[in-house]
Amino acid sequence: MLDLVAKKLFLTKGKGIHEDRLTSFEYALRDAGIAGTNLVLISSIFPPSARLVTRKEGLKLIQPGQILFTIYSKNQTQEPHRLCAASVGLARPTDPSRYGYLSEHISFGQNERQAGDYAEDIAAQMLASSLGIPFDIDKSWDEKRQQWNISGQIYKSSNITQTATGDKNGRWTTVFAAAVLLL
Repeated sequence: MLDLVAKKLFLTKGKGIHEDRLTSFEYALRDAGIAGTNLVLISSIFPPSARLVTRKEGLKLIQPGQILFTIYSKNQTQEPHRLCAASVGLARPTDPSRYGYLSEHISFGQNERQAGDYAEDIAAQMLASSLGIPFDIDKSWDEKRQQWNISGQIYKSSNITQTATGDKNGRWTTVFAAAVLLL
């Protein structure tokens, strides 16, 4: 039986600018270090017992042409000076034998902190609800984070976010953020 449960995962991001929309995306993938691979977009589960590794370590473990299972967000604009963001949030439970959550978020007008906090909040909310941790959806991110920390069931949350302002000459600007699962 083929084991498709990832053992490692790394986060990466990139941005690209070009006259052509697709080439702009390609440049963002190059900046993220994964352009020479075949990406498969999957849903948003951090596998049980998987280990988060650094981007540098993760990039060493892939090869050209490899199929990479990813949770990613991509945003693009052709509007000069328009701020765009792509973010992936991550929330892991204290118990490593349980699964965690990843979330994708794209936006216009949010800076890196705002977009990243939102993506992280979504992932933590999904994890909290799966663990039965009560929370008030209307509370601020910091209030919810404090409440989850008190529960002791959420080990860590984080995000990876790429922002950019649209190219002043109207060329396509792409932002990309991803969690890459390694089997």
